Amino acid sequence: MKITDLLRKDIMVLDLQAKEKEAVIDEMIASLDKHDVITDAKEFKDAILKREAQTSTGLGDGIAMPHAKNKAVKEPTVLFAKSKSGVEYESLDGQPAYLFFMIAVPEGANNTHLETLAALSRQLIDSDFIKKLKDAETPDEVHALFQEEQEEVEQEDKSEDVPNERDGKPFVVAITACPTGIAHTFMAEDALKKKAKEMDIEIRVETQGSEGAKNTLTADEINRAEAVIIAASKKVDLDRFNGKHVIQRPVADGINKSEELITKAIKQDAPVLHGEGTKQKADDVEDKANSVWGKVYKDLMNGISHMLPFVVGGGIILALSFLFESILGSDSTVFTFLNGLGGNAFNFLIPIFAGFIALSIADRPGLMPGMVGGLIAVESNAGFLGGLVAGFLAGYVVILLKKAFRGLPRSLEGLKPILIYPVLGLFFTGILMYFIFGPIFSTINTAMVDFLQNLGTGNAVILGAILGGMMAIDMGGPFNKAAYAFSIGIFTDTGDGSLMAAVMAGGMVPPLAIALASTIFKKKFSEEERKSGVTNYVMGFSFITEGAIPFAAADPLRVIGSSVIGAAIAGGLTQFWNSAIPAPHGGIFVVPLADNAIFFLLALVIGAIVSAVLLGVWRKTVEDN
Repeated sequence: MKITDLLRKDIMVLDLQAKEKEAVIDEMIASLDKHDVITDAKEFKDAILKREAQTSTGLGDGIAMPHAKNKAVKEPTVLFAKSKSGVEYESLDGQPAYLFFMIAVPEGANNTHLETLAALSRQLIDSDFIKKLKDAETPDEVHALFQEEQEEVEQEDKSEDVPNERDGKPFVVAITACPTGIAHTFMAEDALKKKAKEMDIEIRVETQGSEGAKNTLTADEINRAEAVIIAASKKVDLDRFNGKHVIQRPVADGINKSEELITKAIKQDAPVLHGEGTKQKADDVEDKANSVWGKVYKDLMNGISHMLPFVVGGGIILALSFLFESILGSDSTVFTFLNGLGGNAFNFLIPIFAGFIALSIADRPGLMPGMVGGLIAVESNAGFLGGLVAGFLAGYVVILLKKAFRGLPRSLEGLKPILIYPVLGLFFTGILMYFIFGPIFSTINTAMVDFLQNLGTGNAVILGAILGGMMAIDMGGPFNKAAYAFSIGIFTDTGDGSLMAAVMAGGMVPPLAIALASTIFKKKFSEEERKSGVTNYVMGFSFITEGAIPFAAADPLRVIGSSVIGAAIAGGLTQFWNSAIPAPHGGIFVVPLADNAIFFLLALVIGAIVSAVLLGVWRKTVEDN
């Protein structure tokens, strides 16, 4: 299949009337819909906009390439469109876009179309070709230009000599990759190749597209290279480049700053990569703006995200065991099996939490000492806080070891991951946890648990209201996760699910309130919002707070403000009525297992109604909006 096989003349739009980005997308989709390329225009548009949310497909130099792989597409198709006046498309270079290529790909399509699209991306690097496209007046002219350019590229590919041995020229290797692996990946590849040819430099480029790596770099090529260029906007495995000068930039720099990258590579103007298991998002490496809190938060979230399956699975199984205990008795096989199974999963919580924090900080060498440090926290009664400290402690112990052994002879490099880091990492983490941080956080944890268990009703209500409100502040963000992690810590240490009830009610209120408001105050919501609002009933009942995020993004003050008030009321009422949830997740489905389940539901209903009414009254009508 060739580009000209996908580039249909009958669907081209050579005089776009739209002046804004989304309107341009609508106009192109309308042509696809009209010519029976897609079965559902709305579904395909959603896929296009989802891709735009990742990274703008405005590639720069007046070109935009919106694309989506979606089940609404019947067959691979490329729609070409032109705007005479230009459109502000949030392009990488900040300039208007004049030429548009909308790529529609069916789900499950094979690799052929991707290779064709890669070729299209490469052709769009040629400035002379772009000028000819801008001047073309008819679909036949456009088609002929692509046919001619395609033949030239094929001829160049046949004559291209891939370097296997040094011929006196400087030699560099590169990897290009973008989030979807369709357009930017191959444009960066071609830009680097063309610029290297102009500079009389040999280069080999590996592309990590949506169908995996192509032209994979060999160990010999990496070893011979002066330096490595990583032009990628997604995670790239850097293990094989250990000891090499590595330049790490976003994929856009591979397209727009290829000469700068190649020059830096030849001069070896980049740090030497040290350390095993190095996987990172390349465009984060040289970002000096990353705050200390941002790094800590990323590491903490890595621990929480890997811990959650144990929390949810083990917690719900444990809760079910208590249900069967009340029915069949504590000697029943069903109870003992479920209780043991859930308990075993729960035993992993803190070690997994600590281990994956350490993994985020120091990569694979940090995992084992982090998990053992978490286990020491459990055994010393340091609890959830002790596990958190163990994770950060193990991670930075391994980082210090990496720095301490950086000058080790290359012949001994293999000892680091299999001997030095595991033994010394475990040794120092163990000493610090056993003799210093374990006892300290055991005392803190015991004091905190005693304080919470002895709270009066008034203080308990205030704490429940605070935790419930935090669940609604950012709906899945740092405040939400902090409240959830705190309640899990108390639940793990004491088995008391009262704060879990406050957190669960607070997290269920925002989506339920939006669902209620969109049902009751119909004039305040568009038709599309009302349809989305219905799904929030399911999200809310399932304790998925994130269902409210699209509404909060569109109207943050009203949605978040009303949600926090209702969530705080719901969280406080669960404590006032002594409700407790014996499972850390599950929403409405675990409520029958709760202590004072009726009052938990009443607190949830009151909080949701308060939020819904506040939002409905506060929000303007659709026409006013």
